[in-house]
Amino acid sequence: MRYLVFLLALPLAAQTFEQRGYLETRSFFYPREVEGDSANYVGEALARWESSWQLRANLRLNVWLDGRFDTHRQFEREARLDFADQRQQRPAASARRISLLWNKGGWTLETGRQFIRWGKADLLNPTDRFAPRDFLNVFTPEFLGITAVRATYERGSDTMDLVYAPVFTPSRSPLLNQRWVVLPEEARGLPIEDQGFRLPDRAQAGARWNHLGSGYEFSLSFFDGFNHLPLIDATPRLVPTPGLGVERYFARMRMYGADVAAPTRWFTLKGEAAYFTSTTPEADEYVQYVVQAERMVAEWVFVGGYAGEQITNLRNPLDFAPDRGITKTFLGRVSYNIDPLSSAAFEGALRQNGAGFYGKWEYSRMAGRHWRWSAGFVLIRGEPDDFLGQFRENSHAIFTLRYSF
Repeated sequence: MRYLVFLLALPLAAQTFEQRGYLETRSFFYPREVEGDSANYVGEALARWESSWQLRANLRLNVWLDGRFDTHRQFEREARLDFADQRQQRPAASARRISLLWNKGGWTLETGRQFIRWGKADLLNPTDRFAPRDFLNVFTPEFLGITAVRATYERGSDTMDLVYAPVFTPSRSPLLNQRWVVLPEEARGLPIEDQGFRLPDRAQAGARWNHLGSGYEFSLSFFDGFNHLPLIDATPRLVPTPGLGVERYFARMRMYGADVAAPTRWFTLKGEAAYFTSTTPEADEYVQYVVQAERMVAEWVFVGGYAGEQITNLRNPLDFAPDRGITKTFLGRVSYNIDPLSSAAFEGALRQNGAGFYGKWEYSRMAGRHWRWSAGFVLIRGEPDDFLGQFRENSHAIFTLRYSF
């Protein structure tokens, strides 16, 4: 009888476990060769599995795992499971998310490796400080999870979000021997030793209050920690041969931010702004903001706006900062659902003085229940001293094939 009860309970237990995932290949075709990288093709393969186990009514375990391989040595070949994303290459196998999620009443507590997103804008998020990204391909970035404890309390129209992150996860910048690094003219031809990351040794913390009002939504946020985008220390090296040693390190940062969204009859207005201060002598202090309008018309979605920056303390850092690189720029995105199986989209950025341009066109289509393919093209133009324009030799076509299960 005991075993019969156990067997009858198995179907009920199975209902507490959910999983999904996909296998994906991405192909990048570069018409032009660049200094230090003669490859015209880069291939990537990704296996992603996401599972969720409801341990109790108010307790859930999330486990998301990735496996990767590529043709260009951007991914590691080491057989290990990565939990921190603190290396220069993407890990071959990684725990993208492993967290326990508990909720009771108005409280939600999540601890472990997770994704934390702040802000309301769609084009740029100055307040999104717990969201490092993988920029091995500067214009096809992916968000990285962080190790943190996050407590959220919701009561009525107000929500309070508190975050404590004891382990630092940096954004991954382009590898020095590949096309997405554009070296200064004086450094070209010199041997360069990549000395990796100099990681912070203290925790980060932040708080965000969100209020949902009548016809608007408003948030205030605070962050105390480090910029996940690196400053660069380039040190001349004389022995054994003349060259450069390059090390990435991360500036102390405090952020005071706000964001707002307000729907109107014709479109939804969104704004987001943040003031950044730093005690790191090499780091700028500045205000960054974005204003945008969004409108849906039948199967069309239009988003357009402007991202700006005002430097309050210029310290001339040597850095890698895509978020700052697309400020003083008009940004936009248009998508169209052609039919239930296919869609098309365009996104772009145009420097206000015309010195840089980025545009990405993409068409995507379902093929059966499990297959989807997409094809696109990225066009980059501009002046060599502009953040966008410096990548003008990196225009490329993309083809993606995905099988979901």
